[in-house]
Amino acid sequence: MHRVVVRECGEIGVPCEYELDLRKTDIKDCLGCWSCWLKTPGRCVHSDLNEFYKAYLSAQKVVIFSKVSHGFVSGNLKTLFDRMIGLYLPYLTFKSGESMHVRRYEKYPEVELYYEGEFSSPEDEKIYVDYIHRVFYHFYSTCNIVKPIAQFPTEEIQR
Repeated sequence: MHRVVVRECGEIGVPCEYELDLRKTDIKDCLGCWSCWLKTPGRCVHSDLNEFYKAYLSAQKVVIFSKVSHGFVSGNLKTLFDRMIGLYLPYLTFKSGESMHVRRYEKYPEVELYYEGEFSSPEDEKIYVDYIHRVFYHFYSTCNIVKPIAQFPTEEIQR
């Protein structure tokens, strides 16, 4: 299985073909310039994520080890999500009662997200989990797992 790992916490070793370590990688912010849609379709003017985009699109599964920051996704992870907009077309479609961008590619990977951190209430945790599900729904990816990092299945490492 072709797997990509996005890591901003945890030391769990997961066999993968590509790892983006957000603890070591400073991702440039999205400029909102629309170049990824108009000038260089599918590619950002920043080239810092070119390898990640290729790996992400060819992956069957992406495993994200996320850090909870002030009860939400970290700024680095949110920046990564923002920068992934070029993987979709600028056109909108209406699906399941809402508008969303049209897919640029035929296939997008399945995603699992494991988080490390505390929430001030069960409602705050639900907001976080719902947000992750919504992001990947809009990214045309199946994301059935959003759990604490302590629930990462150790047998997964063998697969």
